Amino acid sequence: MLKPSIDSLLDEVDSKFTLVLVAARRARNIQANGQGLKSGEKKPVTMALDELLKDELEYERTKNWELK
Repeated sequence: MLKPSIDSLLDEVDSKFTLVLVAARRARNIQANGQGLKSGEKKPVTMALDELLKDELEYERTKNWELK
């Protein structure tokens, strides 16, 4: 089972597309900063999804569907 659940994550964003974009962008940022995958830590994608669920991530959708 996926934790956090997809249903709880979709309450935080407007679509699955947005969820994927926000989580992927943040996961790449986490990985680039050298976080995650150290002894016992969560994977970068899981860390990004947890941050999104805890309202620690902010994003802005522009008119041409890009995220800021």
